[in-house]
Amino acid sequence: MVRTASGAVRGLHEDGLAVFRGIPFAEPPVGAARFQAPCPARPWDGTREAYAFGPPPPQEPGIQGRKAAGVPGPTGDDWLTVNVWTPDPDPSSARPVMVWIYGGAYKLGHAGQPAYDAQHIARDGDVVVVTFNYRVGMEGFALLDGAPANRGLLDQVAALEWVRANIAAFGGDPEQITVFGESAGAGSVASLLAMPRARGLFRRAVAQSLPGTFFSEALARDLAAALAAEAGRRPAAADLATVDPRRLTDAGQSLSAKMFHRTDRWGQAAPTVTPFSPVVDGDVLPTTPWQALAAGAARDVDLLVGHNRDEFRLFLAMEGLLDEITQDQLTGALRLLAPGGAAGERAYRAAFPDATPTDLYERVQTDWLFAMPSLHLADAQRAGGGRAHVYELAWPAPGGSQYLGACHGLDIPLLFGTFRADLGILLFSGAEVPAEAQELSSRFRRSWTAFARTGDPGWPAYDTDERLVQVLDAEPTVTTYPRETSRRLWEGHAFLPLPLLGQEADRP
Repeated sequence: MVRTASGAVRGLHEDGLAVFRGIPFAEPPVGAARFQAPCPARPWDGTREAYAFGPPPPQEPGIQGRKAAGVPGPTGDDWLTVNVWTPDPDPSSARPVMVWIYGGAYKLGHAGQPAYDAQHIARDGDVVVVTFNYRVGMEGFALLDGAPANRGLLDQVAALEWVRANIAAFGGDPEQITVFGESAGAGSVASLLAMPRARGLFRRAVAQSLPGTFFSEALARDLAAALAAEAGRRPAAADLATVDPRRLTDAGQSLSAKMFHRTDRWGQAAPTVTPFSPVVDGDVLPTTPWQALAAGAARDVDLLVGHNRDEFRLFLAMEGLLDEITQDQLTGALRLLAPGGAAGERAYRAAFPDATPTDLYERVQTDWLFAMPSLHLADAQRAGGGRAHVYELAWPAPGGSQYLGACHGLDIPLLFGTFRADLGILLFSGAEVPAEAQELSSRFRRSWTAFARTGDPGWPAYDTDERLVQVLDAEPTVTTYPRETSRRLWEGHAFLPLPLLGQEADRP
């Protein structure tokens, strides 16, 4: 039993850990609180059983979603809850704390996914691990009249405030907090680094596969209007608050299916097929993370950032497009995504003359969406006077899934050791998990928890002269940035908020 600021909670002993699930850190964001900033959880009397995960926020089904996993779960409106794995809930323990932020394209995901079972990290690293839910999709990220922007990010700040206020009672050190996340979770970590509201809430940050998509206010408002139109409403909190939250996920799913055909209006945001991203609104998120870090916003925060070598192969496989990309599709992607438009297309073709259309399509997509945003975040951190370590995961997924390479999401089962959950089921489809994977998984946890404890993951810090990077493979090595050709193509590129195009056109 542990006493929090809101009341006592009782957890479970599980294989040498004390585990607490489903503790509210904020009031349910429904009724008058719908589409508003989170409010702290009200105190309760007696002792609350913290045995089960809280319900996931309303979301589209997907490869990371509960429907896809086939796991029945709790229902209800109490979406904003935290979970804690601790070796010893003794306030005198003062262990480092790691706070996980899930990914899912800002439109799906929840802390109760089996892939995010944090027992191996907590036990192997002797750390306290916290996971939590935050609002996704229209509830968390649509820019609506009468509602604050980036409500999902505000939920994350509220969760971190709960951690700071309560984690000592679970055996954690509130002065040694590390946030870590993957994909949209990494985008959230980068956003927190840039947010004044989050300053002082954590000491270290890990961004795994940081997506470079941050929306301008104009683009976000246009997408919100299109989303609301799918639901037959106006893009206003008062109008949408009367619609069941679970119905609004249908609007997001419907618009996502149409986005690829609207590059004339939504530009580089269109092929991502997600109408949600953090919005550079000038208040909650004043600037992009790259601008904020270069100006020194996170110089006092240790940063670990990296990506996977073949990120986009997962998305090609999901769309059935591996080895199916045509020259026309390649030309369109290069002109849309490579720096300089048509000049960027020529530069990519010249830099990779022997690449197949599929390989070059995957290369530019990976560079634009994950690899270069990650590398440039390290550059920005160094420019702002901060410290950074960089990695690239190069080890390919094994067995029948080997064609995916070191694809997006591979780092999750490796880090958590959850090879038989969610995406891990696809990536580790053989009867046994290879010994190489087990060893790399242990290395991930050693490096990540060492970073949480000391700020040093076990390889040299990154600088803009040598650009030393840890390549995580069967035989890990430290080398100069292994994607040097891609890096040169993106030299000097600024990751700015994605704009709205064709502003004089009718709204979609």
